[in-house]
Amino acid sequence: MTTRNLDALFHPRAIALVGASNRTGTVGALAARNLFEAGFEGPILSVNPKERAIRSSLNYASVADLPIPVDLAVVAAPPDEAPRVISQLGEKGCRAAVVLPAGYGPGEQFEGAEQRQALLDAARPHLLRIIGPNGLGFISTRPHINASIAHLMPAKGDVAFVSQSDTMTAAVLDWAHARGFGFSHVAALGEKADVDFGDLLDYLALDNTTRAILLYVESIADARKFMSAGRIAARAKPVIVIKAGRSVAGAQAALSHTGVLAGSDLVFDAALRRAGMLRVHEMRELFEAVTTLSAGIRLTGERLAILTNGGGAGVVAVDALEGSAGRLGTLLPATVEALDKVLPRTWSRSNPVDIQADADGARYGAALKALLADKGSDAVLVLHAPNALSDSSAAADGVMAVLEARQRAPVLTCWLGESAAANARRRFAGRRIPTYDTPDEAVRAFGHLVAYQRNQTLLMETPPARSFDEPDRPAARRLVEGVLAAGRSALTEVEAKAVLAAYDIPVVDTRIATSPEEAGRLAEAIGFPVVVKVLSHDLTHKSDVGGVRLDLRSSTAVEDACRAIIASVAEKRPGARIEGFTVQAMIRRPNAQELIAGIGYDKTFGPVVLFGQGGTAVEVIGDRAVALPPLNGVLAREMIERTRVAKLLAGYRDHPPADMNAVAGTLVKVAELLADLPQIAELDINPLLADEHGVLALDARIVVHPTRVEGTDRFAIKPFPSDLSKTLELTDGSTVALRPIRPEDEPGLVDVVHRSDPQDVRMRFLGSVKDFPHLMAARLSQIDYDREMAFVAQEDNGDICGVVRIIADPDNDAAEYAIMVRSDFKGKGLGFQLMSEILAHARKRGLRQVFGDVMRENGPMLRLAEDLGFKATPGSDDPSVMRVVLNLDVPSDVSAQIPEEA
Repeated sequence: MTTRNLDALFHPRAIALVGASNRTGTVGALAARNLFEAGFEGPILSVNPKERAIRSSLNYASVADLPIPVDLAVVAAPPDEAPRVISQLGEKGCRAAVVLPAGYGPGEQFEGAEQRQALLDAARPHLLRIIGPNGLGFISTRPHINASIAHLMPAKGDVAFVSQSDTMTAAVLDWAHARGFGFSHVAALGEKADVDFGDLLDYLALDNTTRAILLYVESIADARKFMSAGRIAARAKPVIVIKAGRSVAGAQAALSHTGVLAGSDLVFDAALRRAGMLRVHEMRELFEAVTTLSAGIRLTGERLAILTNGGGAGVVAVDALEGSAGRLGTLLPATVEALDKVLPRTWSRSNPVDIQADADGARYGAALKALLADKGSDAVLVLHAPNALSDSSAAADGVMAVLEARQRAPVLTCWLGESAAANARRRFAGRRIPTYDTPDEAVRAFGHLVAYQRNQTLLMETPPARSFDEPDRPAARRLVEGVLAAGRSALTEVEAKAVLAAYDIPVVDTRIATSPEEAGRLAEAIGFPVVVKVLSHDLTHKSDVGGVRLDLRSSTAVEDACRAIIASVAEKRPGARIEGFTVQAMIRRPNAQELIAGIGYDKTFGPVVLFGQGGTAVEVIGDRAVALPPLNGVLAREMIERTRVAKLLAGYRDHPPADMNAVAGTLVKVAELLADLPQIAELDINPLLADEHGVLALDARIVVHPTRVEGTDRFAIKPFPSDLSKTLELTDGSTVALRPIRPEDEPGLVDVVHRSDPQDVRMRFLGSVKDFPHLMAARLSQIDYDREMAFVAQEDNGDICGVVRIIADPDNDAAEYAIMVRSDFKGKGLGFQLMSEILAHARKRGLRQVFGDVMRENGPMLRLAEDLGFKATPGSDDPSVMRVVLNLDVPSDVSAQIPEEA
């Protein structure tokens, strides 16, 4: 379940309080006080077998005695009685319940999986949704619902707060109350037996009373649902997250470097970045960030100009900027010239722009105008330090006068001090101009804007076209299955490299020798110098036991090296079995950087891809970035840019830039390998050499597990479903390739629109479309395969000639379809085949209904829908539109005959 019946939580017509009490200090009394005093306009009915009235309102002895249906119930019954109460409420038609802790003493809390399951078992037959148990409760300010045991009712606002911690919920309410900060909704989820973060993100994404969403997270139970809901919500409004448990001490031990390096908190960061959400680390930051992001400022870059009347304040801001996501902007010559005309000769003539201590409002305004016009910066931070020569309110007036004509201009303010700054801060806040107490806070807020804008850009940026062919999946699968059949958990170096080669990842030619003498002969055939390594299933890291010898220049040196390896292993790992040696050419690429690329496994978010600086000291260096698969070119490059080694890859002095397309392509291929081979638990490519000539894997290690989850259910983001690709034959005898859409298909979608008749385009989009902007095309090509599906039909030359899609509701119950066939492909049966394929997919995923809106004048589409079994009815308020509906749980009578008009 997701949003089903959550309307009963947010918009109930009547509320019941079960376990209400008049006894001071009890949960029942606290809940009664909050419910009755909040001002809810509908009926509130209390239930307690021992009371005649609760807070002067008539009380009922049991749920069965309630005289009217209730949508929402607040349950303060003991844990052993709560399932029976939930069952009774469901029978009375109740659709949502907030299950509070029954008390505060031992044994009074809901503890253990059995009690939680009993609640769910009681609710399931009635589809009744549960918040809790053991949560502080639920508050919605506009309908005046306080179904909680919180110590106060928050003010109305447009920010929703969803928390996993009662303590943090209470603390945030108290903090906000003292500052006049309001909320639209507050939900403390407790043990998340039913309603969780994903459910509420889905609901709040469409809630028009909520402008931003704050989350306090301790754990995520369903990573895929969280990611899908989070990506949808973050596209609609800012989602800001604070998470407890940032330590990596709990990271699982692993055989590979990647497993060690991919700490769980690093993965959580990667997940939020991928979903377009913003993470903060302190409670104060949470409210700073929502104030900043909800101001509507949109950045185009990360450069900051600083305007100040005090040099010291400017220096503090610059120092803070040094460790943030932003950087100091550079004043363009035209800007310096403009500032020269309006500022004293003693101004700083650089960024920070120090306009001197006696700056009045006019000087602030003139300087701000010049900086806002400067293309060398993307935002302006305006500072004011109190002194006897200037009036802080007048300075604020000068800033606000400029911003009156520039709605949502990228300007942040910081008026230092207390009494002198209070009035200016209050007026800035009243006009929704972001304002902060200190330069550090202001710069941190700018960093939030930069990070948030980066994450949002990643959501919609078009990746480059794939520059490599499809991998040899069968060959890689045979290798992995052969190792598992032999009862081994790790592939040999040669086997691991063969898997990489199947995915078009360049590897150095590596051969196996069973004796020192054979190693010498292989080295002669390869050509000197060579590298020799120990081959053993018992050894995880060969260099740790002296199992690697480099730059060997004769067969004698190779044989001696093999014997030295045997002796070293016997000394450092007695009992380790040596199967032989691997021999490979000694690669000399003086400009190459040593990288590591691989995969690990996170217990919450599943498989992850890791990248960073490689070599034997990889754990010591600790330069790494983690990303959730699947990846594309844009995501892979962003991942690379988050590492320190990226600066070396960009080139320096006599070292030319590395082939970044090859590096990024390797990460994309690793992510695909991960999706195709679920048995792979860990993978290291270390070192992966990268220079101007491309990449080359010198060593590789793969760990497999026979019980690894099959398919892609283990992924937090469902990867590209390559198994859905096929070939379709059209009525004229030609064929087209059918496959799921990729993010790289955005240009192809635009091409379909541009090459189609304007009338056909109007029928598809239910209105005239003069242009097909990037944001629209990106939204249609970058889909969540867990919630949506789109198939594209391609000609032999790769051009897209048709596309069909469904978008399912959060409950996976019903989906809306859309289809477009390029005008020159109409009349070939492509539309019918595309619709048949998408409907087959909808049935396979368990959808109950598919529907669509069709213009009345679109006769071919209406006939096609009828042939497929859809029923047409008048649509919405628009008389020109028909709604066509197909119930998938009804057996289809559709003939296999393709209509001529399709």
